[in-house]
Amino acid sequence: MTRARTLANRRGAALPLVLLLGFVCFAAAAFAITVPALTGRVVDQANIIPASTREAIEPKLADLEAKSGIQLVVATVSSLQGEEIEPFANALFRAWKLGEKDKNNGVLLLVAPNERKVRIEVGYGLEGTLTDALSKVIITNAITPRFKAGDFGGGISRGVDDIITVLTTDASEWEKRPALRLDRQQEEDPLNWLVLVGLIGLVFLLIVSPTFRQVFFYILASGVSSSGRSGGYSGGGGFSGGGGSSGGGGASGSW
Repeated sequence: MTRARTLANRRGAALPLVLLLGFVCFAAAAFAITVPALTGRVVDQANIIPASTREAIEPKLADLEAKSGIQLVVATVSSLQGEEIEPFANALFRAWKLGEKDKNNGVLLLVAPNERKVRIEVGYGLEGTLTDALSKVIITNAITPRFKAGDFGGGISRGVDDIITVLTTDASEWEKRPALRLDRQQEEDPLNWLVLVGLIGLVFLLIVSPTFRQVFFYILASGVSSSGRSGGYSGGGGFSGGGGSSGGGGASGSW
């Protein structure tokens, strides 16, 4: 009886770990998205950007990088593959490694027309300049009103212009805008706290449990390898990411 009880106790103690590992496996599979190839500063998988818009914005993107090192890439996707745009944009940004490695100064303007979602994803090094509040203002004022009218070219072009202006203009000029002050008064999204708690729990388990750590990194590596085979991370046409990364800074919108 004692031995049976001990086995039962061990199984009961192991159950939470098994459930957590199952959740991690599910999450890793969910994030194994197909990544489109980085073929240039404009990647129009959804085929919604007019040729005239592409011709107008590509020189601006190249000039921004030449003068500042900042890589700003515009991308449209035909599908978010069942994901929300925030994790999708972050995964795409990291896969493409936008921005310089030592500065993390990349920016991604992502449009998902089928889901009617748009996001500005900001690299670590630019979060203090292109803040979440400013990104939201650009989306709300410059991009989504034109998308609602069916003018994808106009919305993308205006969004690019405003992003570049923020990145190359004294921030104090933007601080004076009433729209920005109103945006900063919005309540904190409670989802951010849930994500933070989840991340703390994950880090704790990675530290205290060698078994969990080994399984987690094995699953993570398998998911990344799968994404790489499906879509490809390297750039084409003489353009590629510089090794930068993003931690989820930026803002999203819909229309």
